[in-house]
Amino acid sequence: MAIYKARKSNLTALLNKSNIDFKTLSENTGISIEKLSDFNNKTVMNINTAMTISKEIGCTMEELYKWTKTE
Repeated sequence: MAIYKARKSNLTALLNKSNIDFKTLSENTGISIEKLSDFNNKTVMNINTAMTISKEIGCTMEELYKWTKTE
């Protein structure tokens, strides 16, 4: 059985593609800029946050991270 692990955030690239900055994303989602920065740098977001952010910037939850697969 394969297990997937989020390894690197794509948040900055997705925001740039969507012409949205962290301030706007924070205002539109209610997630603090500090927390968004954590998600971008080291912290993996929970499924509710991932859905909120993905809907706001027009991507899938899977696109928020680069993934590794282990067997």
